Amino acid sequence: MSALKSARRHLEKTWLNSRSPDHLKLLRTATNKYHSAIITAKKTYNASLISASISNPRKLWNSINTLLDRKPTSHLPSSPSGKSLAQMFATFFSNKILKLHTALKSVTTNSSPHTPPRNTPTSLTFFTPVTEEEVSKIILNSSNTFCDLDPIPTSLLKQCLPALISTLTNIINLSLATGVFPHQFKSCSVIPLLKKYNLDKDDLSNYRPISHLSFLSKLTERVVKNRLTQHLSTNNLLNSFQSAYTKHHSTESTLLAVHDHLIKAMSQQHVTALCLLDLSAAFDTIDHSILLHRLSSWFGFNGKVLSWLKSYLSSRSFRVDINSSLSDHFPLHQGVPQGSVLGPLLFILYTTPLSSLISDSSMNHHLYADDTQLFISFAASDFSANMLHLQDTIALVSNWMSSNCLSLNQTKTEFLLIGLPVQLSKISAPSLLMPSQVAITPANSARNLGVVFDSELSMTNHISSVSKSCFLSIRDLRRIRNTLDFTTAHTIATSLIHTKLDYCNSLFLNLPKSQLGRLQLILNSSARAVSKTPKYSHISPVLKSLHWLKIEQRVEYKIISTTYKTLQSKKPSYLHNLLNINTNRLTRSSDVVTLQRPPVLSRLKLTDRSFTHHAPVLWNGLPKHLRQPTSCNSHINQTNFTPPLALSWSQFHSHLKKFLFHRSFPP
Repeated sequence: MSALKSARRHLEKTWLNSRSPDHLKLLRTATNKYHSAIITAKKTYNASLISASISNPRKLWNSINTLLDRKPTSHLPSSPSGKSLAQMFATFFSNKILKLHTALKSVTTNSSPHTPPRNTPTSLTFFTPVTEEEVSKIILNSSNTFCDLDPIPTSLLKQCLPALISTLTNIINLSLATGVFPHQFKSCSVIPLLKKYNLDKDDLSNYRPISHLSFLSKLTERVVKNRLTQHLSTNNLLNSFQSAYTKHHSTESTLLAVHDHLIKAMSQQHVTALCLLDLSAAFDTIDHSILLHRLSSWFGFNGKVLSWLKSYLSSRSFRVDINSSLSDHFPLHQGVPQGSVLGPLLFILYTTPLSSLISDSSMNHHLYADDTQLFISFAASDFSANMLHLQDTIALVSNWMSSNCLSLNQTKTEFLLIGLPVQLSKISAPSLLMPSQVAITPANSARNLGVVFDSELSMTNHISSVSKSCFLSIRDLRRIRNTLDFTTAHTIATSLIHTKLDYCNSLFLNLPKSQLGRLQLILNSSARAVSKTPKYSHISPVLKSLHWLKIEQRVEYKIISTTYKTLQSKKPSYLHNLLNINTNRLTRSSDVVTLQRPPVLSRLKLTDRSFTHHAPVLWNGLPKHLRQPTSCNSHINQTNFTPPLALSWSQFHSHLKKFLFHRSFPP
């Protein structure tokens, strides 16, 4: 590179002295070679940067942001010193939790937080010891994160694992056997994170405390979490309406179930009132005494297990770290650490009785962590009575939360009326009265777990949001495309654009062609950017060469994949209940797994957007080799059963991709 640069400078000086056309020609040739070498070097560097992080999603995102020059700006208040700023944040976070918890404690409610469970749970009184193999597997599968509380970096710990594994295993087993969580593991380092980039950075209430814990602390938590989760799953103790932090559950499964209910209600000429509840500092206000009582009475954690959990929650502290400037230590008397391994699991166990309360009120609901969705469908003429029922249920939820030291943020609660335009027009001046006596009018649209729902469920606003975000990413990709080789450009497009196109795309099932066309335009533009195809060239051959399914087939892939996973695992139960395997052995399809389509109760084309009605159509249209049953798919007992399908996850999805690829690009 330096030789080419020197040769170009020499030719430039020669041409400036002579102004000869021959020397100018030589200068241009040398300049082109030099620029070509620079681009080649950039491509090599960028390719190595992406390939080195391809197996680590977080590192991959950081690498992509580096290539796109998306440098995170410093979002911190102005302060004379880092120490004073750290102390200011620590004082604010501590006082905020204390004030909120004190205010919740002062609220008098008629209900006790200790509601009895429906059934007496199986007891778990002690932890099984951990083996060196299990500890080694957890460590090697952990990311190489580093916290200032760690004595050595995680990467170095992995290198020294053969020498340290015995000691680490003994430390964890001693903690499990004695029911004591080591005091050295109870401190966390908090990093203030601005909730949204456009918020006022000088307002401390706009920051979220993110806890960083030592690696050994999280290692011990992972071991305990594995044992708690196994007990909860084996005894079917997890809340079936809670989709956060649970295997086979996701935001998409939650939204798919809610979307299916809404579509079926609209098909029957009903209107649905959807209320999105928001909690204030939900993880930080959990009362430890209530939590420990609930862990014992609802989930059977007793003996050394309960002692360990009590030790884990007690005597915790935090300090704020801002650019290596540390605040003093502040005690944590309530809440679970955000950023811990056990914190999310303890939170969903803490809120489990809420589902029983809502179910008893005959209100439909779904939970995702601290996001609660209440919805009820009715004829437009019954609006008033059903709104009173919804208001009463919200009052019950608010009362339960207050008695359990949780705060319902009524100012951030969103309310939607969803239905056909004709039915919505029959409702005049709708509003929802909150427990604070503040009336909320229905919004035209609201963001629900990352997807924008509108009053007619047209998905227009959501697709517009996806389009804006994707085209910004495509523009960034085009800007640096000349410095990327094909593989690197393909990886960036898949990471930045396909993830947004495919997020909850099961909700796009049988949308009008005009809406799917907007999404297809994004995919086409992405393909042109990756392959450097001119704007007006035919795009289908390019998509085929990239092996990218078209939008309609991508949606079908997600629906069929969800159906497969639900059939194989029976999870989530709220989706599994929507599927019915045909057990009639007199049909020609009796040698494969087929699904029964429920009776069509409406002639509206809208019905085809329902997962319940159209998933069986897509499933039964698959080739027989994809629907081959296992030799025995009868139930063994309540918790263990033989999956109905013979193909493994990887085999099924590989064959499914080939089948849909031929549908996208027929020969």
